[in-house]
Amino acid sequence: MPTIEFDYEDFKTLLGVEITKDPEKLDELFSYVKGEVKLIQADEVTAELQDTNRPDLWSVEGLARALQGFIASDKGLKRYVVEGGSGVEVWVGSGLKDIRPYIACAVVKGVNLTYSAIRQLMHLQDKMDQTYGRQRRRTSIGLYDFDLVSPPLRYGVAEPDEVSFVPLDFEEELTLGEILKRHPKGIEFGHLVRPYPVWPVFMDSKHKVLSFPPIINSNDLGRVTECTTNVLIEVTGTAYKSVLNTLTNVTLALADRGGSIYSAEIHYPYEDVRNVVTPELRVETLSLDVDYVRKVTGIELNISEIRGLLERSRYGVIDATEFEVTVEIPCYRVDIMHPIDVVEDITIAYNYNKMKPIWPKLFTIGDISFESKFRDLVREIMVGLGFQEILSFTLSNPDILFARMNLRPEKVVEIANPKVVSLTCLRNWLLPSLMEFLSHNIHVEYPQRVFEVGYCIVHDATIENKTRDLEKLACVTIHSNANFTETKSMLDSFLVNLGLHYELEETSHGSFIEGRIGKVLVGNSEIGLIGEIHPKVLQNWHLENPAAAFEITLNKLREFL
Repeated sequence: MPTIEFDYEDFKTLLGVEITKDPEKLDELFSYVKGEVKLIQADEVTAELQDTNRPDLWSVEGLARALQGFIASDKGLKRYVVEGGSGVEVWVGSGLKDIRPYIACAVVKGVNLTYSAIRQLMHLQDKMDQTYGRQRRRTSIGLYDFDLVSPPLRYGVAEPDEVSFVPLDFEEELTLGEILKRHPKGIEFGHLVRPYPVWPVFMDSKHKVLSFPPIINSNDLGRVTECTTNVLIEVTGTAYKSVLNTLTNVTLALADRGGSIYSAEIHYPYEDVRNVVTPELRVETLSLDVDYVRKVTGIELNISEIRGLLERSRYGVIDATEFEVTVEIPCYRVDIMHPIDVVEDITIAYNYNKMKPIWPKLFTIGDISFESKFRDLVREIMVGLGFQEILSFTLSNPDILFARMNLRPEKVVEIANPKVVSLTCLRNWLLPSLMEFLSHNIHVEYPQRVFEVGYCIVHDATIENKTRDLEKLACVTIHSNANFTETKSMLDSFLVNLGLHYELEETSHGSFIEGRIGKVLVGNSEIGLIGEIHPKVLQNWHLENPAAAFEITLNKLREFL
């Protein structure tokens, strides 16, 4: 959960009213933004927020803005205006398209930057970079003394040894490549740019480097102090909407400290994005059905009450009729996606503690599902037959599923960005998992008999997510005399215990010995395979004893019970 630290006096100034430092009173106030006070030490307050979807609350400025509606110091929509153009133009190079393609900028003039304000600004920058920005991969923020910058600006690329500058908190000039090796931020975030032959660089018209996104700012232009009154904000990233949202959040935090907002023009070379003006502080509207509000909250609120609760939550109300309310969504509320999000804020503003709990009118009795009972029965029968249950990962890889099982590769459900080389796809059958388990236990005394009841995932174009889960049972017996006859007797006992009759039909399969492999049929429907494991498969798994196995799809088997 996001945790923010702020100066109590600074918070009180931003809030605009006198409030007590009593932890209980602050807790009561912070409950309106799903927060609670964790620590008050001298003038330092530490608060934890439960809502991870509201980056506008991750600074003391955003907290004060939200809470002003609940203490009646400022209700309704807080409107921000762009005073005009700052004269800043940013030209984006085409070489960034596949590296870090997007940038957004704004200038805030006349800011009163105290020590507490700068500290909060650094906290906000860090939290946005680490969380909303996904460790700077999706977005990262740069702040500059605008009076030292000479527009127009260029956001382009450079080779590792082509450009050099003094990075923040250093006194020595370093090339981009040296920054990745020697600067703490370069060491920490260098992996974001290292795979590319050229790296992002942000420069002004005098060829002075502002920053090396997303690594580090320059020490001369990229340092904001208490003497700074005009701030240039820059956000770069790989997700266009996230870049705009991040810029809005930082810009408004500075505007709340008395600054005036000025825009910048961004010139892109891409087909989908051309010339844009940032920041975008558009106020969206949403139609809220009054009956929907009453149904969800369970409270018979009248139009006047709904309007008041919306304004307490810092929404604007354009029009309100008996049936519908037109709501203005603040430009910084990036978490609002559906009317239910607005209704939740109405309920919080009403105060959950005032809502009387109602016992459910429906009387229900919980019970174990048929599928769970059947699963337990299958396990009980297999244990009774002398098998030991194992549990293995649903994730696997093509080498285990196909190459080691003497099969040609088939289409499986793959992981888009696997973190482990050995876990790149979802298994489509169980037997390879059992063989892998046996290969890790060759030191254990034989005979070994193991089984598993687990899920396998296969492609199915008829289902919305294009995949289907199959619950399967697989077992293997391995010892010096393991054979088809032994395994068939196990299959006989298993199906007899379920009251089912079956037939075998000869087939071929690369994982089993030819002539010692059969389909298992129940009611003319194929439910699985049984056979002796092929010597090549045993060799691939470094197993020296014969093995026999069967695998059954339990989804199909349940249809006959």
